[in-house]
Amino acid sequence: MGRPKTQADRRLTLVAAAESMIAKRGLAGVTLRDVANEAGMSSSALLYYYPGLKDLLDDVQRKAVERFCTIRAASVAEIADPRLRLKTMIESGLPTDADDQLCRLLLELGAYSRSDASYARHITLFERQVSIYVGILEAGAATGIFKLRATSETIARSLVVLEDGLGLHLVNVVPAVDQPSAMAILTSYAELATGCSLR
Repeated sequence: MGRPKTQADRRLTLVAAAESMIAKRGLAGVTLRDVANEAGMSSSALLYYYPGLKDLLDDVQRKAVERFCTIRAASVAEIADPRLRLKTMIESGLPTDADDQLCRLLLELGAYSRSDASYARHITLFERQVSIYVGILEAGAATGIFKLRATSETIARSLVVLEDGLGLHLVNVVPAVDQPSAMAILTSYAELATGCSLR
């Protein structure tokens, strides 16, 4: 691995190393020393950029949330048909399989943040996803394609909660549901909530 030249480059290298270690060992098994070794630097050098593991994980979470939300927003941005936009949004919210590194990372960091109130304040993942769904639902309702059975925000929040719960099951070593079943559950709820077939 080449030596990064700037502080920003070194931070990106450390974030990537932390993501790699979380993927290999799970969040509970990661130490600053592991991340430093993975990044090819000493623990003391890492501490120059991040005073502690919490600070590094905060940056990992921020970048992962940004990446995930950007991918989701981009996947629906150019789609005009509200039905196809909603279907595409649903598809983009579930892990593709148990090895989906970005989804696994977000789920593990979400569990970590629940035990630290100051860390949890920085999490915007849920609200950003809700906001994308709200936009899709309200556009569909405005054109008469969707007949919403509840407020757009209630439906959007329910969809994100369903995604999170199903996502947790999908990344388990022994998943309780498979990807097609999870998609069917989400799609069925979306159809009931919008009064519109998405198939």
